[in-house]
Amino acid sequence: MLRIAVVGSGPSGVYTAQALVQQQDVPGVTVDVLDRLPCPYGLVRYGVAPDHEKIKSLQNNLRAAMEHPDIRFFGNVPVGDGPRGIAPRRLLDLYHAVVYCVGAATDRRLGIPGEDLPGSFSATEFVSWYSAHPDAAPGGFVLGARSAVVIGVGNVAVDVARVLARGAGELHHTDVPDAALGALAESRVTDIHMVGRRGPSQAKFTTKELRELGALPGAETLVRAGEAALDPAWADPGALPAVGRRNVEVLREWSGRPTAGRPRRIHVRFFLRPVALLGDGAVRAVRFERTVPDGRGGIAGTGEFEDVEAQLVLRSVGYRGVPIAGLPFDGGLGTVPHAEGRVLRDGTPSPGEYVAGWIKRGPTGVIGTNRSCAKETVASLLADAGALSARTPVTAEEARAVLRAAGRRPVEWPGWLGIEAAEAALGRKLGRGPVKIPDWAGLLSAARADG
Repeated sequence: MLRIAVVGSGPSGVYTAQALVQQQDVPGVTVDVLDRLPCPYGLVRYGVAPDHEKIKSLQNNLRAAMEHPDIRFFGNVPVGDGPRGIAPRRLLDLYHAVVYCVGAATDRRLGIPGEDLPGSFSATEFVSWYSAHPDAAPGGFVLGARSAVVIGVGNVAVDVARVLARGAGELHHTDVPDAALGALAESRVTDIHMVGRRGPSQAKFTTKELRELGALPGAETLVRAGEAALDPAWADPGALPAVGRRNVEVLREWSGRPTAGRPRRIHVRFFLRPVALLGDGAVRAVRFERTVPDGRGGIAGTGEFEDVEAQLVLRSVGYRGVPIAGLPFDGGLGTVPHAEGRVLRDGTPSPGEYVAGWIKRGPTGVIGTNRSCAKETVASLLADAGALSARTPVTAEEARAVLRAAGRRPVEWPGWLGIEAAEAALGRKLGRGPVKIPDWAGLLSAARADG
């Protein structure tokens, strides 16, 4: 019999817990899923765009896994060395093994002058705001801005550009928090520039996400054919992989469309590399250097520059893992060193410590990729079951008593159901579907309303 802690309740954590309790090789495995937040589901709750209801419905599958009788949820439990967290070494005293599934919690930076000017944010900050993450700054992002620049051409960049371009009425049926919906309703943004330093064939968005930009009722999507044609594949994308070929075909279609005179415009730009954010006291423009293909799959600067007006800048150039105090960390890769999921300390597997998800492999793949990643880690853990079972952690009730006393009162599954009920009630009061509670106090109050 093994008792396992899984740290993180996003898809990788839930898939890991599910794989552990469903396997047949080691009987009697139980899993406690710990999360710093009082709510489960990770980026499915706090990273999927509010108008992507189909993807958000994945929560139903994650819920079914979390309601397995051998899985228990403990939210509001921080892990890491420090006065309010449970140190990794202490966690190993409580369980036979610990699997860290903490994702990649921050954005990569551009490393250019002016990046920290007021009005410049990471895309993650913007996503957290409209997704009601309790750590998000409460202020509205779009009030007063006329022109916004989104740096990056991946799916997150498409998401934030689309949310900026949507009217608040189009988001009324979603779970966007009321304050964010009000700020979007007052937005004066008319132009959104989504900018990549390479060409259309190298963009990272999927065709489905890209097409959604062209289907917005209140916005038109514009592509400069002469700029995009710097890409050697623009004229004939037939040799590209399927996604790249379809992306280029969609962009070529848009480049030939006449303007429709809609209130908002999304400018999809290519071969522009940001070199500085300009402004005195607040951002007013982004300076880009024109790039060209270098013939070796990369790009080269031309020494030609263009300033694009912007009172709001959102960088979307990739996620990055952050270290957990007390756990080894590769600062270059933004991951925990591992061998097939086994945490390495000084190059040697650390008994009882494992990783899965983005903190293991980096921010790559789609949500479903986490399932195979979790299975690899679980296979390593089960292969070590003999040695793990020889360890003598405290009893299950003693472990849970430590969790309950660890700086904050944990939110268990009934508390999460209380949050869901409170969000449904808030939505009914506002004449909407369920509306997310955006702050720690509100979430914890809802979780403890019946306790």
